[in-house]
Amino acid sequence: MWRIVLASLVVGFSTLTADAAELRGTVSNEQGAVENAVIYAIPLGSPPAASAAEAIIDQVDKLYTPFVSALRAGTTVKFPNKDNIKHHLYSVSKAKSFERPLYTGQKAAPVVFDKQGEVTLGCNIHDWMIAHILVLDTPYTKVTDKTGQAVISDMPAGTYAVRVWHPGMKGKKKAAKNPRTVTLAAAAVEIDFKIRLRPKSRWWREKPADADKNYADDERNSTGN
Repeated sequence: MWRIVLASLVVGFSTLTADAAELRGTVSNEQGAVENAVIYAIPLGSPPAASAAEAIIDQVDKLYTPFVSALRAGTTVKFPNKDNIKHHLYSVSKAKSFERPLYTGQKAAPVVFDKQGEVTLGCNIHDWMIAHILVLDTPYTKVTDKTGQAVISDMPAGTYAVRVWHPGMKGKKKAAKNPRTVTLAAAAVEIDFKIRLRPKSRWWREKPADADKNYADDERNSTGN
């Protein structure tokens, strides 16, 4: 059976101001620290008012960067192509389906992610180029680093439902239905998640050794020239 284990909350005394709180999260599995997991907190009550937000997902060295993004619904994302070859960006995800045909530089129109859910990005030219986006109705999110850690700062004091998500995580629906309720005040709160991941082939592609060759033929074939 899938299970997610959260360690007991460890409350430390920090120098945060009375009206600001901090959530420190750690995500791991049987192999150790888990990078690219999203820890997010939803206030129990009315969410903070939405404001215009922008984000950037780059295309560099024939990879999307960052690999995982957490966005609030309504965020406008730009997808600059910094490579010297064309990319063909697309998504067929339910939360956001779109396409930006072959382009370089800043030519692709930005995309507004207006619906909550999971979005997977791909490239019609380079099939190892994938990235994942989690669209949420909260600004209190952070993606874990290589040590499996993430810190969400400057949170208003209050009570939150805290969850974890990873594109390869087993039991994501169950985790979404079973948040941990955390009350934040002037002290920092630490929380640990133990998760299980599916095989990497389900959510990640390795960049091939010959990926830096000239893809001019690929581009001509995709445009019919």
